Amino acid sequence: MKDGQSKCVHSWLPDPSRPPAGRSVSSSRLNKTQLDSKNRLVWRRAVLFCVSGAGAGYFPRLPGTIGTLVAVPFSIAVNRIAGEQFPLAVGIVIVSVLGAIWLSSRGAEILSQKDPQIIVIDEIVGFMVGNFLAPLRWTTLVWSFLLFRFFDITKLFPINRFEQLPGGAGIVLDDVMAGCYTFFCLRLLLYFGWV
Repeated sequence: MKDGQSKCVHSWLPDPSRPPAGRSVSSSRLNKTQLDSKNRLVWRRAVLFCVSGAGAGYFPRLPGTIGTLVAVPFSIAVNRIAGEQFPLAVGIVIVSVLGAIWLSSRGAEILSQKDPQIIVIDEIVGFMVGNFLAPLRWTTLVWSFLLFRFFDITKLFPINRFEQLPGGAGIVLDDVMAGCYTFFCLRLLLYFGWV
């Protein structure tokens, strides 16, 4: 096949360096801007969905308590995994805490607040820490819940210091510390057979 014939056969293919016919460069830029705007909106909604505990944080009253209730099935699931694969369960808790810090930072940026009330992912991971390895009994679960809410609300030393950290660390780590207090108090209650 000669060069002239080759050009003739392929002349119907669009030139990638030129904008499509009937569309100006500015309209293709506009579509890219609209797409970027939609992507940002989807991203914002996904972050807020996660940090609000699938919407639990939007409850007008006691969002932290509702967020802790959302944590219960996650905690039970992690405890069941711990019964068979302890290192995996520890890994899940650590990754959950780190993920919560990162997501809380993004959520606070989106909402332009230091510690927005709708963010309850901190309660979720805090309770996962507090109830970690607890036996699956109603009494234990209730004690875990009450102890965690007590420490989370009262912010006993040094929990209140963690709250002063910047970004997601300040949002999440005070709840993780409340979870640590809960964990050790629950161990004592279980040791003495009070639960």
